Amino acid sequence: MSRVVKIGGFSHVRAVLIGAGQPVVIQTMWKDSFGASSWDLDAAAERIKRLEAMGCGLLRFAVPDIQSAEVLGKLAQKASMPLCADIHFDHKIALRCMDFPIAKIRLNPGNIGSKDKVKAVLEKASARNIPIRIGINAGSLPPSLLVRGKNNEDIANALVQAAQAEMAVFKEFGFDNYLVSMKASGIADNITANRILRGCTDVPLHIGVTEAGPLISGVSRSTAALVPLLMEGIGDTIRVSLSDTMENEVIAAREILRAANELAGKKSRGVNIISCPRCGRYGFDTHGFTDRWLSRLYALDKDITVAIMGCEVNGPGEAKHADIGITGAGDKVLIFKHGKIIKTTTPRYADSVFEEELNLL
Repeated sequence: MSRVVKIGGFSHVRAVLIGAGQPVVIQTMWKDSFGASSWDLDAAAERIKRLEAMGCGLLRFAVPDIQSAEVLGKLAQKASMPLCADIHFDHKIALRCMDFPIAKIRLNPGNIGSKDKVKAVLEKASARNIPIRIGINAGSLPPSLLVRGKNNEDIANALVQAAQAEMAVFKEFGFDNYLVSMKASGIADNITANRILRGCTDVPLHIGVTEAGPLISGVSRSTAALVPLLMEGIGDTIRVSLSDTMENEVIAAREILRAANELAGKKSRGVNIISCPRCGRYGFDTHGFTDRWLSRLYALDKDITVAIMGCEVNGPGEAKHADIGITGAGDKVLIFKHGKIIKTTTPRYADSVFEEELNLL
């Protein structure tokens, strides 16, 4: 089992514990540039609240310059979710970020510069109790460890060696408040590397497939890589890296965790959504309803199953285990609970009637 790292827990920032058997923490990364002084901080803070309600525990921002650090610092004063600054090349950016209630720093000591610069970052992080994530990517390994074109085992060992080299720098300066990630675009590379490192350290591991791809292929690849690790107890925090929205990254991570728990015989908290794919027999627009309700359902603090079904064939009968469901027949929409129809309405009022019954659960 890994040791625990505490992120946040100061001022107005919520504390998040990673490792030591704590629930796996879901994170995502802000996908737009934000350094301009005209950036709408209040709108960003509201979106962060919605992500937090959906189950995101940590949000990372790329911080390429001091101006971005200043803007992120202002946002951190408005957000209760711990924010992480992702920094490369310039240690002064990391030092400035730690003047704000930014809860975590992600960096690769190897590209920050001299050991004196690394030492300055670690000393300030230690004084402020701010953890650091060592981030190792297969595409940016040191020249001595480049293994392009070689097999999975070579790539995995190179990732581990790079991580161990960076960990040794932290050990040299007596800094142990950190996590490690080793990411590659290859499924087997990720699995093998994390198995090796877990076998020789108790440092909490951030797992994920880098450059996983667009929504469908990215979720597929991430699921194949992460579920085996999670079932072995490897992985203390996860990010599903998609060429898609932050919200879909959070949803994908939640469902990957649910799948791993189900295979391991464990119960998952939160809303479980089941829905039929829709066919020519449909009497209810499952696609449109799901699009409208997906984020709202994942933001509910309820342990329930919701069924969104296209017709009476797939409606109350096949979804009788659901706590609440919706389907349609002709010009009618049916709301049911545990297989029993409790309300009949029209498409015009379907959402409001569904919401009323959902609120009663």
